[in-house]
Amino acid sequence: MKLYHISDKSGIKRFDPRPAPSDSAKQKGLMVWAIDYDHLHNYLFPRDCPRVTFFASESSDPKDVDRLMGGGSAKHVVAVETGWLPEIQKQCLYQYEFDSKGFTLVDEVAGYYISRKPVIPIAEIKIDNILAALLEHDVELRILPSLWKLREAVIKSTLQFSIIRMHKAQPPPEGFEAYHPLP
Repeated sequence: MKLYHISDKSGIKRFDPRPAPSDSAKQKGLMVWAIDYDHLHNYLFPRDCPRVTFFASESSDPKDVDRLMGGGSAKHVVAVETGWLPEIQKQCLYQYEFDSKGFTLVDEVAGYYISRKPVIPIAEIKIDNILAALLEHDVELRILPSLWKLREAVIKSTLQFSIIRMHKAQPPPEGFEAYHPLP
């Protein structure tokens, strides 16, 4: 199995373990983060781009699947804010490929793996067109003025989800009541 790391920096020859990327990470200490291919689409965005990603599992309620995934045929849905579209269209990313040896699975739903030792990438691919890269991953991309209502609906649902960089999202509407604590 191959694992991946997405960066906005090219030419990285060695990934050294670093602290977890967020305070909410369950893993502590120094590590190199990687993602499996099935979840790679969640990271084909500029680093700070807020997004809500979700998919149905065998245990998902069909009503939730219908309500949130609609009649679309894509396996995964990724929603971003309208204001991020120009940055998504112009930014270039680099996809680093790792051998999975030395990595440990830490979150199966999110596809997260970590290594506590330095990792040498076995390949680097430049991604000039993020939107085209997403289309290769069976993803429905939703571009919304605000992610907050969708975030709440997904959290309350039986779908599997990742909510990434919401602290960078536009503020929620005035009087918005969140089921889950706001970042």
